[in-house]
Amino acid sequence: MELIKWEPIREFEEMFNNYTKAMTWPSIRADALISGDWAPRVDISENDHEIEIRAEIPDVKKEDVKVGVDDGILTIEGCRNKEKEEKGKRFHRIERSYGSFARSFTLPDHTDGTKIKASFKDGMLNLHIPKTPNGKMKAIQVKVD
Repeated sequence: MELIKWEPIREFEEMFNNYTKAMTWPSIRADALISGDWAPRVDISENDHEIEIRAEIPDVKKEDVKVGVDDGILTIEGCRNKEKEEKGKRFHRIERSYGSFARSFTLPDHTDGTKIKASFKDGMLNLHIPKTPNGKMKAIQVKVD
């Protein structure tokens, strides 16, 4: 008998994706949380006109964040570098994660991935994805302000 590693986070994400797919919300791809060294937390909300995704990305420069849409998949990628050690300074605990990250979300059919507006301020990435009755997806790069 072969031992298989149990990944409760993956099972929870699959359950959440099935739920959000039924609600036509942006869903998290199952591999999104394990594709990088860490994953920024996001809040996803919507109103009658748009879907908003807010991602916490502290200690990351705007230039180190890449947002793109390809075939209906919105991807947020980047890297948070570890602070350089200073002589004479001893760390008692390091809990923050460093390294590359990536989060991917499947956009609902009723959104227009070509007109996403993005802003980045104080470690928060805000994405505004407009809704349209017949949103057509194509590969684009989103410019972050």
